[in-house]
Amino acid sequence: MRNNNRDVIEINVVELFLYMARRWYVFMLAALLTGGVGMGICLFLITPQYESTTKIIILNKQNMDTLTYSDMQMSSQLTKDYEALIVSRDVLEDVIRECALEDEYEDLCERVAVKNMADTRILSITVKDPSPAEAQKIAASIRETAAAHIRKVTDVEAVNVAEQANLPNEPASPSKKIWALVSVLIGILVVFIALIVRFLLDDTIKSSEDIKKYLGLSALAVIPRMETADAGHPKAKGKRHRKKKPGKK
Repeated sequence: MRNNNRDVIEINVVELFLYMARRWYVFMLAALLTGGVGMGICLFLITPQYESTTKIIILNKQNMDTLTYSDMQMSSQLTKDYEALIVSRDVLEDVIRECALEDEYEDLCERVAVKNMADTRILSITVKDPSPAEAQKIAASIRETAAAHIRKVTDVEAVNVAEQANLPNEPASPSKKIWALVSVLIGILVVFIALIVRFLLDDTIKSSEDIKKYLGLSALAVIPRMETADAGHPKAKGKRHRKKKPGKK
C-alpha cells in the first residue's frame, strides 16, 4: 500500500496473502476456464503428429573379414557426416518422389530428426506426420535411400538396420497433459497479477485502523449504518412490522 509520508509503496505480505486467500474462488474459476480453453485448442485446432523411428548402424570396415577397433573408432568419428548425409537434398528428394509426397525438401527436412544415440554407433531416424502409417512409410524409405547414398558417397561397406520403423499408436504431439497444465498456470498467473495490481492501487479507507495507519490521524467517532442498527434493535423491528388496527388513527 502507498505511504504518503515517504511516497513509497509498502506491501504487507500477510495482508496480501489474506487478500488472495479470500478470493480463492477466482483462481479456481480462472484455472477451469483457461484449462478448458487450452484443452479445446489442443483437441480441435491442432493437428496431432505421429512419430515413427528407425535405427541404423554404420560400420567402416577396412578388412572385409574382420572388424577392428580402428574400424569402430572411425565409424564414431564419421557419425556427424552420416547425419548430414541422411537429411541431404539428394536423399530427401528421392524419398519425396518414391512416397509421392507433396512436400518440398525444406518441409520434409523439418519433419525429420536424426540423432546419434549416446556412446554408440547407432543413428536413429525419426519422422513426424499426421498419419501414423505415412510416418512409418517415410521413415523406412529414408533409411533405405540414405543407406544407399552413404555407401555411394563414403565407400563404407555396411549400413545395417538396427531397428525397423515402428507404426505409432499414440500421437507424439500435442501433449494433452502439458497443454492443460500450461493453460491452468497461465490462468492462475493472470489472476494473480490482476489481484496484485488491484491490491496495490486500492487506496480506499475501510476502517478506523486504516485512518491511523495511512493518514496518521485518530478517528473521533464511527457512524454505523442505519439499516444495520435498525435490524439489530428489537423495538425498531417491531414498529416496522406492526400494522394499524382499523378505526384507529
